[in-house]
Amino acid sequence: MSRLSCSVLAVACALGVSGVAAQTVPGHSMVAPAELKWVDLPSLPPGAKMALLEGPMNEAMPFTARLRFPAHYRIPAHWHPAIEHVSVLSGTFYMGVGETLDTAGGMAVPTGGFAVMQARQPHFAYTTTEPVEVQLHGVGPWGITYLRPEDDPRKKSQP
Repeated sequence: MSRLSCSVLAVACALGVSGVAAQTVPGHSMVAPAELKWVDLPSLPPGAKMALLEGPMNEAMPFTARLRFPAHYRIPAHWHPAIEHVSVLSGTFYMGVGETLDTAGGMAVPTGGFAVMQARQPHFAYTTTEPVEVQLHGVGPWGITYLRPEDDPRKKSQP
């Protein structure tokens, strides 16, 4: 592709022009919000949804995912095996460090805010009166370990 063609394509994408056919380049991807496939997450309490943008999360590779949480949502104290980067896309997400979910100890991370949680650092998160959407990225393999086994929704009996 010529330099001019690349420049025209870049400007068209930046302006949101539809009908432009992008050349497929290995390792590159562009995703419109309508193309996201939202799924339930068995590793989080019911109500959370995730759309994987880049992955896989279970391998030693970079990943990017979007998560949606309803209003009044709680994620009990847990940790991850790798560093966690969270960008808040909409709403206000509350996060805190500690071994129990403590809404008095959470910090508000508003739309446009960013948080980093270190690997194996116990932390918690919650929403208040509004739904929240965040973007999570890091390098896998990814996982979640709850500090209290009874908080793990994967261990709850199914009806």
